[in-house]
Amino acid sequence: MPELNWLGDRKAKDAAKRVPYRLLEPMAQVGDPAAGNLLIQGDNLDALKSLLPLYAGRVKCIFIDPPYNTRSAFEHYDDNLEHSQWLSMMYPRLELLRELLAEDGSIWVTIDDNEGHYLKVMMDEVFGRKNFVANVVWQKKYAVKNDSEFFSESHDHILVYAKNGRELKLYREQRSEEQEGRYKNPDDDSRGAWTSGPLQRNEFREYAYFAITGPSGREHFPPKGTSWRYTKEKMAELIEQDRIWFGASGNNVPRLKRFLAEVAETVAPTTWWDYAVAGHNDQARREAKVLTEDVDLFGTPKPELLVRRILTLATNPNDLVLDSFLGSGTTAAVAHKMGRRWIGIEMGEHARTHCLPRLTKVVEGEQGGISSAVNWQGGGGFRFMRLGEPVFEQDGRIAPSVRFAPLAAYLWFAETRVPWERLSHAGPSPQPSPRGGEGAELSPLLGVHGDTAIVLLYNGILGDRRPQGGNVLTHAVWQDIHALLPDHTGSWLVYGEASRLQPATLKRLNLTFKQIPYDIRVR
Repeated sequence: MPELNWLGDRKAKDAAKRVPYRLLEPMAQVGDPAAGNLLIQGDNLDALKSLLPLYAGRVKCIFIDPPYNTRSAFEHYDDNLEHSQWLSMMYPRLELLRELLAEDGSIWVTIDDNEGHYLKVMMDEVFGRKNFVANVVWQKKYAVKNDSEFFSESHDHILVYAKNGRELKLYREQRSEEQEGRYKNPDDDSRGAWTSGPLQRNEFREYAYFAITGPSGREHFPPKGTSWRYTKEKMAELIEQDRIWFGASGNNVPRLKRFLAEVAETVAPTTWWDYAVAGHNDQARREAKVLTEDVDLFGTPKPELLVRRILTLATNPNDLVLDSFLGSGTTAAVAHKMGRRWIGIEMGEHARTHCLPRLTKVVEGEQGGISSAVNWQGGGGFRFMRLGEPVFEQDGRIAPSVRFAPLAAYLWFAETRVPWERLSHAGPSPQPSPRGGEGAELSPLLGVHGDTAIVLLYNGILGDRRPQGGNVLTHAVWQDIHALLPDHTGSWLVYGEASRLQPATLKRLNLTFKQIPYDIRVR
């Protein structure tokens, strides 16, 4: 398969591995913090890496609107990156986004013609060409720009990929009033409204080439080089059932009647989305102006109607939606109003000055955008977090501020490559004390993966018992651990500061000990 090559590509393709895992520090909460929604301030590459231990394989739909690299720079994004830099920026982020995506999930990326074809090849490489779903063309402008040098640009692309095309399920759209209006009943058929379609196929098959006699006595043959769709016997049956229409005069070319009552109530979406069904840029700017006093808005905000259409096709209520280029906050706002859980990542002060106020208004019941269409009345909540220090220092040691729960999530992910259940559903929370309050619910037994029970001795999780506050594996500590899962017959994996058990004892117990921090290997 063809691959892109650009200046710095090797470094870009290794970048995701070099990014450190960071803590997520709580800054504020709005409404119900247990709703599981997160607004994260910080570089999205760092943030995506830090989300892996909690959300890898859990995100149902990713929608991103990255900078287009089109010389239309504006305040909050550098949208004029040199071409190779733009490719280097996108590649590691796409790699991490793929890890976060569920097996039956999909990613939707808006882009224009300037980088769209390069992005297509890059996404073929990251997601696999067989997982390409569609290139949706969205009509973002409704007016012609007559001062354009050559063409008046009116569209963007939305590249759609699956994590696993065999698992993907996209939902169909409800028939519109316009679509239903195409069905008529000119002959007062008791089966109701119908529309008609051609009876011939565009290939010749001898058994399906014969004359059909209409009510007027006229004989009809399929056009040269074609044949009927049905056999002579089936055609006679359809005529008997009054499913062939010869026109009001009974003399027209025969057509097949298709009844509204017999067709599905849903239709497959097309790859052309005009502004009437998916909104346009001017609409998006008007929506954003209502929600922020900043008149110097993003150059290309996306309308809520567009995001609603994507989430309708790709998700169900309570599914998790991620946008790592949150911009003005549209994706999170729409997901919230539609009853989806969401994670939004935005860099710099813009997360606080733009996204936080907008999403706060959504919780309070803001009535712009799609609110009326989905009967949004307010509610729910989210947590506002920022990226903290790396979990691991440059020499590999654990940062002193790291408590039990975050380290447990990272170690569990390092061993299993799946999120730690105890934190992944509600998302990251303030680091608890190991004793009392929320910390009292924690256990050194992180869980069982396959036939291996994984245990972490850290931060005195077993209480202030010597040596080292319970962080050293001794016979007494082992008895406490075993009591947590007495019927376990598989292997054990224990992380701790040191082990006092002899190698023969570890072998007899089917126990592997890994020393903190030297044996920690988080990819």
